Amino acid sequence: MPKVSYWKVISVLMLTAFVFLGCKKGGESISDVIKIGTAGPMTGDQSAFGQDQQNGVRMAVEEWNLKGGVLGKKIELLVGDDQHDPKQAVSIANKMVNDGIAGMIGHFNSSCSIPASRIYNEQKIPMVTHGSTNPQLTEQNFKGVFRVCGRDDQQGKKAAEFVINDIKAKSVAILHDKTTYGQGLADEFRKGVEGQVKVTYHGGITQGDKDFSAVLTNVKTGNPDLIYFGGIYTEGGLIVKQARALGIKAPFMGGDGVISDEFLNIAGGDAEGAYVTFSPDVNNIPSAKGFVDTYTKKYGKPGPYSVYAYVAANVLLQGIKDSNSTEGERISEAVHKMKYEGALGNIEFDDKGDVKASPYVIWQVKKGKWEQITK
Repeated sequence: MPKVSYWKVISVLMLTAFVFLGCKKGGESISDVIKIGTAGPMTGDQSAFGQDQQNGVRMAVEEWNLKGGVLGKKIELLVGDDQHDPKQAVSIANKMVNDGIAGMIGHFNSSCSIPASRIYNEQKIPMVTHGSTNPQLTEQNFKGVFRVCGRDDQQGKKAAEFVINDIKAKSVAILHDKTTYGQGLADEFRKGVEGQVKVTYHGGITQGDKDFSAVLTNVKTGNPDLIYFGGIYTEGGLIVKQARALGIKAPFMGGDGVISDEFLNIAGGDAEGAYVTFSPDVNNIPSAKGFVDTYTKKYGKPGPYSVYAYVAANVLLQGIKDSNSTEGERISEAVHKMKYEGALGNIEFDDKGDVKASPYVIWQVKKGKWEQITK
């Protein structure tokens, strides 16, 4: 056996260690950072929600880093654009896993979060969504899946109660965009009104289409007292505008996917009087004042989901801190035990990963602006 010098062995070991650990820009080793990911519709027709998400998460990360990061390490944010496409969401989930994230904020759309959650669950990576409301997400009973928003069975019920008790509608037409979120929400709304309100129409439109005149002509035949839509602001705004052009005067109501200034821009004056279910106005939550002030200075007016993304990121990072670990199972256990006080007030999670209190109230467009009208 040939002799190998002591120093040669040491050199080889050091080189191997260097290659294994890798190096980040600025000479910072990978072991000095904790990576977290966020993914949603960063481009395309839902990019307003994606930008709100990215801004909220980035703001939380920057605040933690200014305080020294978490576990003594800098936090690095990785951003994925799933374009609200389930296949793209799965691809991003696999990439995030390979990139070594300790946790995920997102995805936004339920149709993306549900398949992506299976990837994160397999790798025991905790996931905190800020906007996916379909009940199926947490009904999978994955221990590492959480949401800081409510569920569509809560949201659909709230909308139905308002339609029955406040609007006192006798008939409704129900539309949805055939997505996991939109169709699921429309079905929950129908459950709530069934037996008390006549459903004159229940059908789907295709997300991405621009002309809904054929469907709305059928809706008009039934002369409903209200049109309910399960879907996102892009199609919602077009439906309102085209319904008014056809002479349909019935008020419009949607879910949390509609509450966006983009809906107002698309529908224009025809948006007036429209209703949605969403959470309470963040400007009226005392604990959110610091968030609103800082966000406004950095990015401008917060979008509907800016604060939810911000809170979701804080929940994940607090979970890492409380668990004193980047091991997924330990982080998830810490989040389940957490009583988080932040910009949305007190948040606690049940065994499924849902928030314990339903957050939904009713909003309406008044004088061209969204305004909370119930408590």
